[in-house]
Amino acid sequence: MSYVDFDDFITRARARLDPVSGQACLPEGGDLDHVEQRQLASIRPAAVLIPVIRRAHGPSVLLTERPHSMSSHAGQVAFPGGKVDAGDADDVAAALREAEEEVGIDPVSIELIGRCAPYVSGSAYRITPVLGLLSPDFVAVPEPREVDEVFEAPLSFLMDPANHATGEGVWKGRRREFYDIPYDGHRIWGVTAGIIRELYLHIYGEKG
Repeated sequence: MSYVDFDDFITRARARLDPVSGQACLPEGGDLDHVEQRQLASIRPAAVLIPVIRRAHGPSVLLTERPHSMSSHAGQVAFPGGKVDAGDADDVAAALREAEEEVGIDPVSIELIGRCAPYVSGSAYRITPVLGLLSPDFVAVPEPREVDEVFEAPLSFLMDPANHATGEGVWKGRRREFYDIPYDGHRIWGVTAGIIRELYLHIYGEKG
């Protein structure tokens, strides 16, 4: 798939993802089998925003690169997001709050499309990805303490399974596979690549 019909993508997303509010139906995925037994009862909620921008040259997806000075996941590519705080009404509210704090996205300017399947990370977070549309003239304002760089990748590139490479590594003494999506000098891998893969499968693949 080298081209994504944007209107078709949005139509599929509205039909196949969970609604923005209400009961979630999509089964959770991710790295649940890598979560330690003692952590299963205390998996922590988190949320990310998948911001799609309908640029003049084609739709793109906004991503961030974390500062190398951070204590965890330093230098990794991520969607804007983080933990669900006690003051957040729900996971969608958390994703919007974090996106505003990290890259200056005004929550009222986002057209929310739906919630993707929760992604359980090996570090015991249940991450809810929220798909939303930003204005074509959006300009990011990154928070330097949390974001080292903001960049955009074409939606067509991310939704092309030919770009979803896989790798293997050892984590906590166990071998594990992960998705790896290199783009323009950036390495999109781990949880972020896994969320992109799950989004693709729900919209175009066997999970659709």
